[in-house]
Amino acid sequence: MDSDAILERMMSLHPKIIDLTLDRVWRLLERLDNPQNRLPPVIHIAGTNGKGSTLAMIRAGLQGAGLTAHAYTSPHLARFHERIRVADELISEAGLTAILDECWQANAGQNITYFEITTVAALLAFSRTPADFTLLEVGLGGRLDATNVVQAPALTVITPISVDHQQYLGETLAEIAGEKAGILKRGVPCVVGPQPEEALEVIEARARALGAPLIAQGQHWHVWQERGRLIFQDETGLLDLPMPALLGAHQIDNAGAALAALRHLRAGDTEAAMTKVTWPARLQRLRTGPLVEATSAELWLDGGHNAAAGVALADALKLLPKRPLHLICGMLNTKDVKGYLRPLAAVADSLTAVSIPGEANTLPAQETAQAARAVGLKADTADSVNGAIRALPADCRILICGSLYLAGRVLRENG
Repeated sequence: MDSDAILERMMSLHPKIIDLTLDRVWRLLERLDNPQNRLPPVIHIAGTNGKGSTLAMIRAGLQGAGLTAHAYTSPHLARFHERIRVADELISEAGLTAILDECWQANAGQNITYFEITTVAALLAFSRTPADFTLLEVGLGGRLDATNVVQAPALTVITPISVDHQQYLGETLAEIAGEKAGILKRGVPCVVGPQPEEALEVIEARARALGAPLIAQGQHWHVWQERGRLIFQDETGLLDLPMPALLGAHQIDNAGAALAALRHLRAGDTEAAMTKVTWPARLQRLRTGPLVEATSAELWLDGGHNAAAGVALADALKLLPKRPLHLICGMLNTKDVKGYLRPLAAVADSLTAVSIPGEANTLPAQETAQAARAVGLKADTADSVNGAIRALPADCRILICGSLYLAGRVLRENG
């Protein structure tokens, strides 16, 4: 079997897509001789928004200094292999197939979720290859996430917390922050990005209970933009750096968290963390491919999908040169669609809604369009992203947005 066939087979092992508990993970890890205890120093990253961007900047900084890092992120965009980087290289097809099959055999048909068994596979791959660091991005929440099995990470990081995944994490910011703060470990320092007061109080209380030192924005480090440069200051001193290669004012805070992490670890090249970072589908300009060739309009892609991401995206779009802006949007039915679109209504001229192909939880295009109209956006529907692009004016800016699953489809379709 190839990796796709094994992954599809793994989907049958558990009736629910998400079921937060660590019991099944501990069982499988034990059968595999606990690979989580044989990893290079771990940086564990949780939060609602900015986890992936912060991880990508840390990785770029480490790589810029000649250091290697394993990295585990989710979800993938075009291919599952993107989730697992072994010593900075995407896992090979042969390597992925072998490690998935080994986990399948060890699990022996027992109940386990897709995310859990693939997370164990990543940890097993990392345990067998030398590297300087291991970067783990939480999938959902933190306390009961399958990545939360490393008992003594070198560092934890919590990026901005906002309301998302309420059905799993709780209805209030305090409840959600409690789940995210579940990655804190006794005596292990934690870098904390900017937080609503309600969330910060929960993180601080958890840190006090565990004796985990906090390295918090606004207290122990500060970051800001000045004259087109990024300025970072902590107790060690001041850094004057290029702006992050990732666009958007929100990336300044993510950059600050990455720099705080690198400074604490006393590792990495801080300039490379800003200039060498790449992270697809985060306000990404598409410049080549069939979709680009189908129009003379500017084509952009973003996978932010909650209310806070909508605000950050709208703020970032305001910084681009003025041009008519048209959105092509596809959402999941588990998201706050109006909350996401409300800030974008202030900067966009229209929206074309699409359903996400092949996604069981897609929100029908007509419902996305209705939500857009409800927040003041002129909206229509299209059968496909390609069809939507071809129907829009050639002299405009087109942003495809709303879901990472849609972004992944677009990247595959665009080659």
